[in-house]
Amino acid sequence: MKQWYESLFENYGKTYDKECFVQGTTGECDFIEQELNHDKSLKIIDVGCGTGRHSIELTKRGYNVTGIDLSDSQLAWAKEKAKEAGVKINFQKHDARALPFKGQFDAAIMLCEGGFSLMETDEMNFEILKNVTKALKDKAKFIFTTLNGLFPLYHSVKQVHESAGDQTNATFKSDTFDLMTFREHQKGIFEDDAGNKKNYNVMSVFMCPAR
Repeated sequence: MKQWYESLFENYGKTYDKECFVQGTTGECDFIEQELNHDKSLKIIDVGCGTGRHSIELTKRGYNVTGIDLSDSQLAWAKEKAKEAGVKINFQKHDARALPFKGQFDAAIMLCEGGFSLMETDEMNFEILKNVTKALKDKAKFIFTTLNGLFPLYHSVKQVHESAGDQTNATFKSDTFDLMTFREHQKGIFEDDAGNKKNYNVMSVFMCPAR
């Protein structure tokens, strides 16, 4: 039986690229370049690359990027986009909890919750961090984003969802935030690339930033 994060991204590539939360690619890649000191000799792994938006943009800027994801649908769309952009990228299907790489990359990126924080348990999330670290060379940089655990302490998660309005393809039916586990459980409906309405039941982990 497929997990929710596998079913969610089936036939959900073109529509995904229209979502409001994936429109910051240029600025995000600007930040990555600054963190990497614009060193184009670095070999980068993009974990949970999805439709390849960061992999493609960074490759266009001259970086060597390998993109990995668990979704056949999103990888297929990423390859099509890369071809249209005229760039060659090594896209591979892998589970981030069981990567086959060891000490091969100079940097790793994992943005927009690219796998991390979507797992059912802390142990599964730790496996992602452990496997990405294993794929890196010594003193390599690992850049990743996660949900800010302080945000729902000051704001209503439901209000945030409602404020998105027609900016997102999804309709949120219900959600809860557990203050003990810092996990958000969310149910709703979204539309895939074929226009089919699908129900989803999502669990996300929030983390508090260190001071």
